[in-house]
Amino acid sequence: MDVSYLAIFILVTAGMLFSVLKKKLTVAAALTGGLLAVIVFIGGGFTGIGLLAAFFTLGVSATGWKFNTKLKEGIAEDTQGKRNAAQVFANAGVAAILALLAKYNPGAAEVLLLMLAASFSAATADTLSSELGNVYGRRYYHILSFKKMQRGANGAVSLQGTVAGIIGSAVIAVIYILGTGWNGQHFLVIILAGTAGNIADSILGLTLENKGLLTNNAVNFLNTAAGAAVAGVLYVL
Repeated sequence: MDVSYLAIFILVTAGMLFSVLKKKLTVAAALTGGLLAVIVFIGGGFTGIGLLAAFFTLGVSATGWKFNTKLKEGIAEDTQGKRNAAQVFANAGVAAILALLAKYNPGAAEVLLLMLAASFSAATADTLSSELGNVYGRRYYHILSFKKMQRGANGAVSLQGTVAGIIGSAVIAVIYILGTGWNGQHFLVIILAGTAGNIADSILGLTLENKGLLTNNAVNFLNTAAGAAVAGVLYVL
């Protein structure tokens, strides 16, 4: 077995066990995450794994931050702080698909890996803006009309949450650049695409999710797909 694959197998297995023992993931979610991590590594290498690890670490940290307060105020996820398998796939499924495409389409690997990074950027921005915005936000506004809204409602955004999301996207961009080499255009694309995906998430939540046409997991999946798509478009412009 290739040493790099052995190292990833050990790291992924350790991460799965840690996540279950620390009650960050359900068992099914850990298995799903492990499979997706291997796929991301196959197509995205150590940079891909680094992006996934950064998203996971930031995401679970933000979700768990002041969790009891959010639970008491009725704005926490209904999984007691754990992510389930559907949530894991919703956030990392697009990245895994792009990793496979990059693996078997080496001529398009650069743009596909940039899109992969953008999908994690969008997922990170969404999680941080929602979880931290609900804690530190001061005023919440309708994403389309900018009228005041209640905290935690679909489509409600705050300045503090938006900034947290942008910072999350910037962290993903930094990790991508560290893995692939400095490229200012790619750095900005990842941040812009992540922010665009985050905005798309709020709009979809406000419209289609509120009407019962999409589940929250479907919205999250489309959020990452939107971030990837925006990165792809910006890459060719």
